[in-house]
Amino acid sequence: MQHKIEFPGIMVIFGGTGDLTHRKLMPSIYNLLYEKNLPDNFAVVAVGRRDFSEEEYRNQVKESIRNYSRFPIKDEIWEDMKSKLYYVRLNFNEDEGYLRLKEVLSGLDIKYNTAGNRIYYLAVSPEYFEVIVDKLEVHDLALCDNCIRRIVIEKPFGKDLESATYLNNEITRVFKEENTYRIDHYLGKEMIQNIMVIRFANSLFEHLWNNKYIDNIQISSTETVGVEGRGGYYENSGALKDMIQNHMFQLLTLTAIEPPVNLDTESIRDEKVKVLRSLQPVTEDFVNNNMVRGQYDSGVIGSHKVKAYREEDRVDPNSQTETFVAMKLYIENYRWAGVPFYIRSGKRMAEKTTEIVVQFKSLPKILYTKETDLQPNLLVIRVQPREGVMFQFNAKKPGAGNEIVPVQMDFCQNCNFGSNTPEAYERLISAVIKGDTTLFTRWDEVEFSWKYVDDIIRIWRKQEADFPNYKAGSWGPDAVHELLRKDGRQWWLV
Repeated sequence: MQHKIEFPGIMVIFGGTGDLTHRKLMPSIYNLLYEKNLPDNFAVVAVGRRDFSEEEYRNQVKESIRNYSRFPIKDEIWEDMKSKLYYVRLNFNEDEGYLRLKEVLSGLDIKYNTAGNRIYYLAVSPEYFEVIVDKLEVHDLALCDNCIRRIVIEKPFGKDLESATYLNNEITRVFKEENTYRIDHYLGKEMIQNIMVIRFANSLFEHLWNNKYIDNIQISSTETVGVEGRGGYYENSGALKDMIQNHMFQLLTLTAIEPPVNLDTESIRDEKVKVLRSLQPVTEDFVNNNMVRGQYDSGVIGSHKVKAYREEDRVDPNSQTETFVAMKLYIENYRWAGVPFYIRSGKRMAEKTTEIVVQFKSLPKILYTKETDLQPNLLVIRVQPREGVMFQFNAKKPGAGNEIVPVQMDFCQNCNFGSNTPEAYERLISAVIKGDTTLFTRWDEVEFSWKYVDDIIRIWRKQEADFPNYKAGSWGPDAVHELLRKDGRQWWLV
């Protein structure tokens, strides 16, 4: 992590009693304090609707840190955090609570010399985003001439382009774009941040990173879990909105971007948007021939029988919601013309994994390849749960014969450097405090990705899917394998 940040301020967490706050935010704040990566003049105010005393709330947070922090509870560090942690009961819709919050924050400004600087973290259901922003403006909590006011918005940012545009207009009407931080926690993951380093800090890869040498790129993010009690949310989302529109498109853009003019935030974001602008247009032919959607049936995960999606709580027994999406798309620019990008994401899959597989082109049929089909060279960037990079190449098998076999150079980052590396939310919170928006999505990224997804959904709505179409614990519908097989390719499991 970086050196201590010089930013006197107060982080106000709306949704202070929620699961995200207890599992991710509070442990991350504790970890930053543990490693001396928080400003000296800093306080946290948790805002929630439940009736807790400050002491009750602090005890709950301590237990959450004990359960979810990567560091043990140390008395002196906890006492430091406890002294900077406050709780304010507030109904998000009622003005009275915001008046009380304003009074509390003013007192803490004096106590901690935080100069009116604020980070408002909205760890709440999306229905409250607009309400809270509006109330902050009405009660003069949003704007400040001589101080910094930032706002952090959790996903989902809208449910389609129209709602996302409306929400963005409402937020940026109050908070400027440069002070608006749209969270995609994937961007806080260690190996996501490493993609650009692998590409642009190694002469071995960058000059090969184009359609002359690369056959195809596969981007996968699969989970063994189902909807985990979130059936009501997932019915209005599905895999396309929940994963492709944000996480998977972020992986795509970072893999495919052109070298930015420099490493500043806006230069990187500009190149990511160019990739989204270059995606092949969505047509009915594209959706019908280049996409597969699926929904899991009952099956077995490990040794446990699990139920079908349509049997989950708060799910329509005739649901048309997809829990799996795969697609083949092209980026229509000079670097990537003709190179297919295969993307897949799904729930109740055979393994939990997020990775990028770069398959290089095969050699011409001469010398060693004249009579033998050799395995292609592969570069695998593993994001989770194992973090690292693997390169597969061909070598002679030891012995008297001349057999050629694939071998692997495998670097495991969370093996070599230990598993106690910073969590994604630690990096994201640290970035917000520093005012670094690189790890957050700019509005035009969100806009283009929503437009693309909306076009797909409009076509899907005209067609009834034959669900369920894959067993829980499998690698998805049969059609997803045919998607590559018809191109003479296969999904790599390495």
